[in-house]
Amino acid sequence: MCGIAVIFTKKRREEAPIEAMVRSLEHRGPDHLDTVNAGNQIALGHTRLKILDLSDRANQPVYSPDGRYVMVFNGEVYNYIELREQLIGYDFKTSSDTEVVLAAYIRWGKAALDKFNGMFSFVVWDTETKTLFAARDRFGVKPLFYAFHQGDLYIASEIKALFEAGVPRRENEAVWAEYLCFGTYPDPDRSFWEGIQPLAGGHYMVADTEHFGVERWYDFVQGVNTVKAYNWTDEQWQEQYEALLDETVRLRFRSDVPVGINLSGGLDSGLLLGLIKRQNRDIGGLDAFTFISGDARYDELPWVEQMISHTQCRLTPVALTPEDIPGLAIEVQRAQDEPFGGFPTLAYSNLFRRAHQKGITVILDGQGLDEQWAGYSYYRNIDPSKFHIGPVQGSISSPVRPSVLKEDFRKMAQPRTFPRPFGDALCDLQYRDIFYTKIPRALRFNDRISMMYSTELREPFLDYRMVEMGVAAPGRLKIREGEQKWLLRRIGEHIIPKGVAQAPKRPVQTPQREWLKGALKGWAEEMIEVALEGFGGTWLDPALLQAEWRAYQNKEMDNSFFIWQWINIGLWLKKKNNK
Repeated sequence: MCGIAVIFTKKRREEAPIEAMVRSLEHRGPDHLDTVNAGNQIALGHTRLKILDLSDRANQPVYSPDGRYVMVFNGEVYNYIELREQLIGYDFKTSSDTEVVLAAYIRWGKAALDKFNGMFSFVVWDTETKTLFAARDRFGVKPLFYAFHQGDLYIASEIKALFEAGVPRRENEAVWAEYLCFGTYPDPDRSFWEGIQPLAGGHYMVADTEHFGVERWYDFVQGVNTVKAYNWTDEQWQEQYEALLDETVRLRFRSDVPVGINLSGGLDSGLLLGLIKRQNRDIGGLDAFTFISGDARYDELPWVEQMISHTQCRLTPVALTPEDIPGLAIEVQRAQDEPFGGFPTLAYSNLFRRAHQKGITVILDGQGLDEQWAGYSYYRNIDPSKFHIGPVQGSISSPVRPSVLKEDFRKMAQPRTFPRPFGDALCDLQYRDIFYTKIPRALRFNDRISMMYSTELREPFLDYRMVEMGVAAPGRLKIREGEQKWLLRRIGEHIIPKGVAQAPKRPVQTPQREWLKGALKGWAEEMIEVALEGFGGTWLDPALLQAEWRAYQNKEMDNSFFIWQWINIGLWLKKKNNK
């Protein structure tokens, strides 16, 4: 995993802040940092985390053999070995996937994107045509942000690098209002900051001195409909999907550094570990990490220990305590640049820190199966009228409190509408979660917290072929007689212990609700006061917010999402003021 930074200018510049941008991304790739000026109009920078081909030959930026193209690349293309065999005649200098990506782009142009199976973002500069090409993987696993500032185009893996280049730190108030009103995060091409945009997953960008454009290259709907047309029997669905499970796990073990696994007590990560065992890997030498809070109501150790007993891999429990939260929250906010999830995100960051300390550079994670196989509780009783709400799994009460917002600010929030391309409520809800709500949010949180500690996170179950197949599967294979992820559990029963295969979905994994009104009450009040000092009277109504805070302390509520929203504002302001 790496960090990339690019400055493209229409006019000649003697100095550019490319070095400052790259230094701000050093945590993403501490093994090598470099910048190049590939002409008067373009500067490219890169920070490298060595995963494949650990030699210095694989450092970036990388040039084509003839010097015409120069590229910076972030991520992994897992099928690079197979693609390299098709690129006969290219003069490869390394055994990395980076050169394969560049060679494929030179050979096939943007059509190369369809051939890549992986997570990636990259920028290629053509020194002959003076054209910039940038692209991002299908689901946006690897980040890429851009902004226009003083006529120049800035591109980077993280928002903080754009700030380092001088892009103004201005809140996009409409996005913040929607977040506070509905609990939703912005569309794939918007951020919380004015003038800063993500390149949406499955899109590419082309720029020269006269034109700039963004186009979609990945057609997920067509992929799903193609699979639907196969009209398989239930047995064929299981056979095809299980074969794909094995292949995607095998591909994601391609690494020249140690690989570990994030293990919860659920079906998804249990299935991932069971597949690794079935492939006859050195499972006893595999490090598994799980976080614990010391509260038996939330910790998943009983199910985790079943998997450890089944596989005999090494387990490292990583504890999260109330004392960890204040300092860790500031560190994670510094990494995230935008509002992030609550205590579970902090717990995961602790997990990656421990993995880094143990020398594990790559971590596998089970993200993606709930969206593929309708694993969340709200999939059982779908209400299309609530598609615009950011759901909190397991919560019945409203996760937000728009009543505490000032009226003028609240009016900026417009309920989001999401495409419904399939004409099927279940598939359309899955589409929403994969491209607009659940997956984009989790990917952003997880990329930043893993890269905080120079650790690469791989999500095998987000192989695009698996996602297309899962969404395309008939509803009876997703939910049958009230049992969710039905086919996945059938597959799991002969791979992992039945107690894990049939484990219920557990939505809350940390005692956030209890700690915010108990051991961390004083800290929460401090962060809320910071939020009110910054936005009381403009965004927030101090009296109404304080009344809701008191009500939260005095009542038993089933979620604390709205409290965490206010804390998020306080964390951002504290970071912004201290820089």
